Amino acid sequence: MRLLTLLLFIFSSLGQVVHSTELNELSYLTEQYPPYNYDQGTGVEGIAIDVLRSASEQASSQVSLESIQVQPWPRAYRSALIKPDTVLFSTTRTQLREHIFQWAGPIIETRIVVLAKKSKNIRVSQPMALAQYRIGVIRDDVGEQLLLELGVPRDSMVESSVPETLANQFVKDRIDLWAYEENVAKWWLKRGGYDTQEFEAVYVLSEGDLYFAFNLETDSRLVQQLQQGIDAIKHATSEGEVSVYQQILGKYK
Repeated sequence: MRLLTLLLFIFSSLGQVVHSTELNELSYLTEQYPPYNYDQGTGVEGIAIDVLRSASEQASSQVSLESIQVQPWPRAYRSALIKPDTVLFSTTRTQLREHIFQWAGPIIETRIVVLAKKSKNIRVSQPMALAQYRIGVIRDDVGEQLLLELGVPRDSMVESSVPETLANQFVKDRIDLWAYEENVAKWWLKRGGYDTQEFEAVYVLSEGDLYFAFNLETDSRLVQQLQQGIDAIKHATSEGEVSVYQQILGKYK
């Protein structure tokens, strides 16, 4: 009987997940999403990176740069959904995603748009009018999800996991439109040597905020710790003083 009890205890223990107890013990996944988070070969940087490190420092558990992995968005997104103690950013908080993650933020405001070349004079009065065009999207990105919610058929979409690829296809007219975060899309176009003034938003899919998205099985206490840290860095300690958060935004202007 004692042996049976011992074996049952061992097997039940093997099935238990040991959760992280500090912010700096979690796994952080991000993508190439400048100016919010990106790596140009010298290490990860960006507004969201600085917010994460400053906010976690407030909780006496500063996240190291080495613990932040840059991955293609589809891979990072799916990992964050299934792996406990995983944090995904920068993530647009939407109704579809609301109950599949825990949230800390906001990091910054965001605008998800459909971009077109001004020279094409494309006008979109209602969502289904988008279906007649070839629309570039990042797989599992909020732009793709919002288009599907509007009823735009997947057949109208050209998927990629690399935004730089879509930027090049967009300029070379291999796609007609690009559904993506406005500032990020323009950053990639500018990096490719293109004049961002030649492009315009012809439809706004969403206006909202970017957040840190925690896997549901992560200790909610850690989510709250990061939230408190974010609130703290946004608060100026005295009148007229620039907050840590405002300093971060100023760094990337």
